[in-house]
Amino acid sequence: MFRILFILIIVVSAIEIAIFVSLGNAFNVWIVLFGIILTGLAGAFLAKQQGLGTLNRARFEMSNSRVPTEEIFDGIAILVGAVLLFTPGFLTDTIGFLLLIPPTRRPAKQWAKKTVQNMVKSGKITVFRR
Repeated sequence: MFRILFILIIVVSAIEIAIFVSLGNAFNVWIVLFGIILTGLAGAFLAKQQGLGTLNRARFEMSNSRVPTEEIFDGIAILVGAVLLFTPGFLTDTIGFLLLIPPTRRPAKQWAKKTVQNMVKSGKITVFRR
């Protein structure tokens, strides 16, 4: 797992550098820097908005004695999206925005749910119940 993550970080970094160089040649370096700052600010605003909405929905579910399962997965996707938006780069920003927008977040949530369910079934994750 560590090797895959290490290779993924190197590949994504190389792609980001290639995108920076391409955009820097096509436009102006200052425009590229402005784009990086703008996506970071827009991402922070969107992450805060989506995070607070998810938190309020989770509180509502818990006040009605229900487990906020959907909201937990939404929160994880929002957290990952926000982290990706704070890393400089347009590829990571694109993925981050996709995780922050509810309709495009849905496939990632479905994948995460299946992964967790498979890990529970295989015994990699233990769930304790009363």
